[in-house]
Amino acid sequence: MAEDTYVLWRKEENIRPIEIPNKSKLYHDLMNIEHSWSGRMDTNIGNTFIMEAVQLLINSIELFEMGYFDCAYFSLRSAVDISTTMVFLCDIEDESREKYLNDWKKVEDFPLRYQMIKKLSKDGSIFIDMTTNMPSFFKHAEEISQKLNKYVHKQGLHNFYISRNHPIFKVKSQETFINNFIYFLKNVICIVAIMRLAIDPFPILLMDEEILYRCFDSMTEPYSEEFVQEYIGTEHIEDYKKTNFYISTRGSFENEEKKNEAIFSIIKHQLIDTRKKEDILRQFHLLPLHDAISTLIALICPKVVKIYAMNGLLMFFTDKDTNRKEWSWSGEEFQNFKAAMDKYNQPFDEAYISVFSFKNETYWVEHNELLLDADIQEIRNIKA
Repeated sequence: MAEDTYVLWRKEENIRPIEIPNKSKLYHDLMNIEHSWSGRMDTNIGNTFIMEAVQLLINSIELFEMGYFDCAYFSLRSAVDISTTMVFLCDIEDESREKYLNDWKKVEDFPLRYQMIKKLSKDGSIFIDMTTNMPSFFKHAEEISQKLNKYVHKQGLHNFYISRNHPIFKVKSQETFINNFIYFLKNVICIVAIMRLAIDPFPILLMDEEILYRCFDSMTEPYSEEFVQEYIGTEHIEDYKKTNFYISTRGSFENEEKKNEAIFSIIKHQLIDTRKKEDILRQFHLLPLHDAISTLIALICPKVVKIYAMNGLLMFFTDKDTNRKEWSWSGEEFQNFKAAMDKYNQPFDEAYISVFSFKNETYWVEHNELLLDADIQEIRNIKA
């Protein structure tokens, strides 16, 4: 049904869409936070808050461009609020955490932002550690939050649609208006990015190769140098590095054996470069079980191009390209390969799949050439 002409005119009368320059860059920069998932098992809810905060930042960009500028600022303030709630639910003392989390889930009596900060300032060990060592950040964060409230509560005629978008002002440049929003957007990105560090310091720790190459395979991706420079600032990062939280976590990895590039590529990127066999064998003891078995298969048989484990969820590449043109596969296909009477040299588009079992785990081995009996026996003889 066509929309009523009056409704269409009325809803757009005081709305003025605006284009934000370099919007694509903003989206890609936000991936730094979006990919900073924490592996802390006691704060799984924290990852949900990270994703929600990023979504609120994206919403603010889209709402601003659509012309709903006050809603855009509301989303920015919500991102600040959600990052505070994230820290609160992760840092509050263990005996109270479950109660507050249940209250939050049931939308019952849950503290407001200022109440959370008050309690964290008294009982939150990591929050106290950060506020003690990062006073300039928290002072600036509070100033930004207060200024956002002016927009959310629509103080000043310039925050009224009927004033800002009045026909008499439609010829006026919107450059200052846009720059002002981008200023607040970038500052809120900074707040969310730093509050994320109250869960764990890995987005900063892993920026240092001395730690990155000593650390376990973390699901966390480090912040990029460019992201830190543009949104956070070296001053705030240097202050964060003074916290006991950062120092103690860093110290727990400093004595770990540093991985060479070949081993790091296997653990982090599931890339087995068989040309670096000596480097791989030198630190083979650092590989987890799935990685170790897959690596031995690739090193033993030059025909191997890929290895799949965990029902195809874990895939290891080698330095050799597959003849297979399709990149996709299905779990059903893999189960059929596993159930086949003859588990070796099964056609897989332009390549082949052979199925092996080690430690009660199934490995699907993709290869371009047919495996000979000697190849199959060599792989089967691997001591897992």
